[in-house]
Amino acid sequence: MKVLGVIPARGGSKGVKDKNITLVDGQPLISYTINSARESTLLTRAIVTTDSPRIAEISQSFEGTVIMRPAELAQDDTPIIPVIKHALEVSQEQYGEHYDMVVLLQPTAPIRHGTDIDNALNILIEHADCDAVISVVPMQDIHPARMYHVDNDLKMQALNPQLEATRRQDIEPVYYRNGAIYAIRTEVLLEKNSLMVSKKMAYIMPLERLVNIDDERDLHIANVLVKLWKDGRI
Repeated sequence: MKVLGVIPARGGSKGVKDKNITLVDGQPLISYTINSARESTLLTRAIVTTDSPRIAEISQSFEGTVIMRPAELAQDDTPIIPVIKHALEVSQEQYGEHYDMVVLLQPTAPIRHGTDIDNALNILIEHADCDAVISVVPMQDIHPARMYHVDNDLKMQALNPQLEATRRQDIEPVYYRNGAIYAIRTEVLLEKNSLMVSKKMAYIMPLERLVNIDDERDLHIANVLVKLWKDGRI
């Protein structure tokens, strides 16, 4: 069983300039994902795929293995699947390995341990009828029962009118993808061209692990939560 970890880190981020290498609690953001991949005992290999020489240099300084991807796979609107497939093809050719599974590890969701990666992979390994495992966190008061459509006249329409007035304690929990781990069987990825396949299972992480950096607000939150996580307080 061989597993490839793919860490995508293009250089042209918009919401936060140089997002993947910006400092979070004193370390480049991408270093957290490289470290967790290196902690994993089930990843055969983990690679950083980037178009940026600067990201490549910093990744290598944290003992990350880097492949350079072409500019056409590093645009604002580039889907993630072609990026993963390119990383898979290059890695298979370069290292002569056939990978049974692929794990997407996004640097923008830095709060994960190597054990989290292994736990998610073990779910996939142990369930033959499962094609993918995705990390999620339980949501509490942020719930569809508390959400609305609002029209141009500011009139509100509940997403779920039957649950609109229900107490939080009486509502069935819902879960949100935290972006930290997407594990999938390679043959399924290549066949379906998607991570969001029908036969998927959840790897549940604590709500405190919900950090996904898209903008400056997220970055401020990440600095607080990553520090608490590193201190063992969440």
